[in-house]
Amino acid sequence: MALADKNPLWRPPKHHQDLPKSHDHVHWMELFYDLIHVVMIFLLGNYLSHHHDIAGFIAFVMLFVAMWLAWGESSVYNSLYVSTDWFYRLCTAFQTLSVMFMAASIPSIEPSLSDPGKGFSYFAAAYGMNRLILGLMYFRTVKSKVEHTSLGHEQALRFFLLGILFLIAAFLPGSTGVIVFIAGVVITQLFYFIPNLTIMRLERFVPRMGHFTERFALLLLIVNGEGFFKLVVTLSEKGIYKVGPEVLFNVAFGGLAVFALTWIYFDFVGNYKIRKGNRYLYMIWSGHMLLMLAAVMIGVALAGEVYVGFMDPFPVYYGTLGCLGLALYLFSIFIIQCSVEPQVAHRFANPKVLFSAIGLSLLCFATFRYMPSIFGNLLWASAIILVLPIQIFRAYVVLSREERS
Repeated sequence: MALADKNPLWRPPKHHQDLPKSHDHVHWMELFYDLIHVVMIFLLGNYLSHHHDIAGFIAFVMLFVAMWLAWGESSVYNSLYVSTDWFYRLCTAFQTLSVMFMAASIPSIEPSLSDPGKGFSYFAAAYGMNRLILGLMYFRTVKSKVEHTSLGHEQALRFFLLGILFLIAAFLPGSTGVIVFIAGVVITQLFYFIPNLTIMRLERFVPRMGHFTERFALLLLIVNGEGFFKLVVTLSEKGIYKVGPEVLFNVAFGGLAVFALTWIYFDFVGNYKIRKGNRYLYMIWSGHMLLMLAAVMIGVALAGEVYVGFMDPFPVYYGTLGCLGLALYLFSIFIIQCSVEPQVAHRFANPKVLFSAIGLSLLCFATFRYMPSIFGNLLWASAIILVLPIQIFRAYVVLSREERS
């Protein structure tokens, strides 16, 4: 009996279509790799907290998108190929190290095109190594002769070239390095969004959709969990014994809000079956990236609850992040909802409801600075209440009536 049949450590990667049976559940190595991003997301949230201007927000968005795309493309590989052998485990270990160095460099990056700070070179170099390792994983499918089409070869070449480009960006001075890095990120996405010319044209580029949606859901749990983490850390740094009941109420409000937003995701779009067609793949990919970006914005904004009493005006920066983040979160739910198969829950949290809630979020954005924080919080929460408790009650009434008839 071959060694590969006895132990998964010597079992080469296989395309899921070549296996008689493959499950969609996430392997422990993938989950561990996802959990490493907790540090990255926390530091990105800190970065957004410490840069209260447009340049800082743009730099945060760029760093978040770069991080998310690196995570997403590794998830694509794991959805295409079932890998458990020692070589894959070593690659995952070194990818984990690259994420560690990317995360550690974030505080040293400056939101300036001409002077991106000393951390940028380390971020770009670690990012390039992450891409090179992914290219090596695809090359392994060619070398071990488990991929007989051009898929493995094209992906390996693509990530090798992109990895080299990001490494070059790490050593270029000032704005030149930043521009080259951004160009590399844009090129990465062009390989998905031009279906007739790039990787999307290949018949074997068919990820396991159940596996893919489970990875999305797990990362969303991590991102939303950072909202709790941010609240707890902010409160502990200020000293829980130093604050009054108003602040404790605000913190409890923030925790419930994060829980409710996670509830909205899993009830209305999480782990649902994706519709067939490339455009739905684009939508669920983009929708989850925007959703998690919004979740980080909301988590940072809710930390502002520690700094205000009921009658104090909510800090403008945190309030802006919270209102626009909630509007983007709900819009992302709409995008994802359009890309998955219809469910019973969609009858109640339908586009009309979601866009009404988005309107309430934007109304809060326009008015929160002119009212005490207690009223601003209530207006902000009304968007969540419209989507969740009211729709649960509607579902109970309507479905009960249908059951009796």
